[in-house]
Amino acid sequence: MAGTPALTLVSHALCPYVQRVAIVLQEKGLAFERRTIDLARKPDWFLAISPLGKTPVLQVRGQSLFESAVICEYLDEVAMPALHPQDPLQRARHRAWMEFGSTVLNAIGAFYSAPDEAALQARATELRARFVQLEEALAEFSVAGPYFAGPDFGMVDVVFGPVFRYFDVIDELPGVDEFQWWQGLARTQQWRAALAARASVRQAVAADYAEGLRAFLRARGSALSRRMQPVAA
Repeated sequence: MAGTPALTLVSHALCPYVQRVAIVLQEKGLAFERRTIDLARKPDWFLAISPLGKTPVLQVRGQSLFESAVICEYLDEVAMPALHPQDPLQRARHRAWMEFGSTVLNAIGAFYSAPDEAALQARATELRARFVQLEEALAEFSVAGPYFAGPDFGMVDVVFGPVFRYFDVIDELPGVDEFQWWQGLARTQQWRAALAARASVRQAVAADYAEGLRAFLRARGSALSRRMQPVAA
């Protein structure tokens, strides 16, 4: 794109917030480079540009933006197509559901970090309740789909692409089918499938993402990690 400034997305391979920015960049056709770091060994140059020591950071013309929500809002202001509704009330409602998506990410983290089976079951129940809320929201916002608010892909979809991607791995782990995340949630399942098929969502992670996520979950030392260990003969 002529006149587009050089953009560098400082990333971590598994970070869902990085994925949000990558999806927006792809949707807007903006060329960018990735610079992937290890958050366990943060380089000094990264700490100098990320006051909170978190990814993502987007470097724009020598200046650094941190926090995914801020970055996505910036990109929506400077490049088309717009991913927010034009109506101020609807835009605010969509932003509220974006925040809801961040709450779901926190619940996923609590699930895979649960220290014992009782906590794992409790966190799974909380996640199921969030998905029921999503099903109700989809009934209100999107009659025909395939996206959150109908036929047009938007910022709420940007947020939930990385959310659902976790379950491409988690749903295949031993015993997880007992949690019945998706039972009776037809709209949510259809939305999840539409997001998984979107090119920008697929391309937001590297080809080895699933392998990396499995290794991360296995190393947590949590109840879910123990479920992933081979059964002794």
